[in-house]
Amino acid sequence: MAAAGSAGPEPMPSYAQLVQRGWGSALAAARGCADCGWGLARRGLAEHAHLAPPELLLLALGALGWTVLRSAATSRLFRPLAKRCRLQPRDAAKMPESAWKFLFYLGAWSYSTYLLFGTDYPFFHDPPSVFYDWKTGMAVPRDIAVAYLLQGSFYGHSIYATLYLDAWRKDSVVMLVHHVVTLVLIVSSYAFRYHKVGILVLFLHDISDVQLEFTKLNVYFKSRGGAHQRLHALAADLGCLSFCLSWFWFRLYWFPLKVLYATSYCSLRSVPDIPFYFFFNVLLLLLTLMNLYWFLYIVAFAAKVLTGQVRELKDVREYDTAEAPSPKPRKAE
Repeated sequence: MAAAGSAGPEPMPSYAQLVQRGWGSALAAARGCADCGWGLARRGLAEHAHLAPPELLLLALGALGWTVLRSAATSRLFRPLAKRCRLQPRDAAKMPESAWKFLFYLGAWSYSTYLLFGTDYPFFHDPPSVFYDWKTGMAVPRDIAVAYLLQGSFYGHSIYATLYLDAWRKDSVVMLVHHVVTLVLIVSSYAFRYHKVGILVLFLHDISDVQLEFTKLNVYFKSRGGAHQRLHALAADLGCLSFCLSWFWFRLYWFPLKVLYATSYCSLRSVPDIPFYFFFNVLLLLLTLMNLYWFLYIVAFAAKVLTGQVRELKDVREYDTAEAPSPKPRKAE
């Protein structure tokens, strides 16, 4: 349906239009699905899912590679840096995790930014275009396939890291669910050739992780050497403010109005019998709910800062976590 975008990009909808049109499309699709069930799901997988065993093997090897690379970077770079900068023991223990995530998300977000704004892909300015000319088994452009391999393997590694490498936090269970949902979305969207909308999802989420880890690193470094470092304290405050604003703008404004609107409403206009419509939209909605859950953390933390209950900036994922040791042992990386 190449001509669908010839009149120019469709204006971004309001929240009310998203709910009205998305819900209406979903209800219409449910009523029109006469043979919905496991039989249809099995046929859909057989006819539309294209994922070769070598691609899965490459994904698993990539996840293993990220784990090995993190272990090497932690022992040879991050821990020596923490020791050289004389970080406080608690900060030195957490710094490698944040440094690792900061470097990955900065590189990943920079690459997705290049794909959306440095190439001819119109997905950001015209989200409905992600479904124009969609075909079963269509070729995935190499530059997008590279992004998928890097991100998919990293989230495979992140599931293992959350369980065995990262510090255990109050929301770690939600974080684990987030990684599983994200990995399922990455693998399945690649298999069903929804890679165009996938790049848009990754771009809208990674920027918040960049700012979160940047802020946490400056929190750890502001007390290095036993002295208060005003430059790092200022960077942490500015990073926290930028993180709060970007979380709302990218994940709770642009994500639903660009991605959910395209997947729940525009997809059926371009491909009336688009496969696994409900599966993908339910997962994207679950991702939205998790974004809202963490935003409530952010708002609660900001309220504690404004009311003086928290006098200095700390990890927003730990503001109400006791200082007691983690309930599960943390394995050495």
